[in-house]
Amino acid sequence: MRFFNQINLQTPESVELEFTLAGIGNRALALIVDYIIIVLAAIFVWIIGAFLAFQISPISSLGFPPNKLAQWIWAIQSMTIFAIYTGYFVFLETFWRGQTLGKKWTKIRVVRDNGKPERLPQAILRSLLRPVDDIFFVGVFFIIFSQKEKRIGDLVAGTIVVQDEHTSNANFDISPEAQDLALQLRIEAEIANLLPEDFATIRDFLQRRKNIMLEYQHQLSRKLAQQVKEIILLEDVPEGYSNSQFLEATYLAYQDNNPY
Repeated sequence: MRFFNQINLQTPESVELEFTLAGIGNRALALIVDYIIIVLAAIFVWIIGAFLAFQISPISSLGFPPNKLAQWIWAIQSMTIFAIYTGYFVFLETFWRGQTLGKKWTKIRVVRDNGKPERLPQAILRSLLRPVDDIFFVGVFFIIFSQKEKRIGDLVAGTIVVQDEHTSNANFDISPEAQDLALQLRIEAEIANLLPEDFATIRDFLQRRKNIMLEYQHQLSRKLAQQVKEIILLEDVPEGYSNSQFLEATYLAYQDNNPY
């Protein structure tokens, strides 16, 4: 059984990102936390439904027999609990960048096979296939014996679960000009619009640029800078700074916004 395997993913920007797979231990712990939350929510719904069901005996003005009203209450209660079970994962993983409360606590997240954030279609597929993975621990066997540690839901949705490594320490030089520009970006740009995956792309370029041919390095830095400007709502790279310095400054500004 393998824990914390490394995996390299190629992004659409032709940058290779290295991720650490979450591992069966972290995934199981996150699922336990999530299921505890779901069970508590289901118990609350059940208590409300039971209370309403036992209070309907004196109701006659609606024209329904009391037992008929009770059946409606139990049906709504069952549908609500099912919606909580499926919707919990879909809603949080879609709008919380591949994380649920359990995943956030264990510092793991779901990403697509190209390193980009999980979206609604992938979250729905993973959630719908979760019962299949849970039956007789089928998902556990798939995670243990598959190279990329994928359960059935991951295989169908095209996702992987990785360690949430937002801001690993830089092992590259950052120019003084970039440090000055970072202060300006924190004021003028929407750095919060950057996703962790965007930050990872910038970081990997800055780490690998010395090993890239100079001509291609300039092309790639220009392409990345253009994409970053659009994300952080900046019209152009401030005058007097190169694209690489702009990316360095964005790297620093993001770290200041996410000091974890």
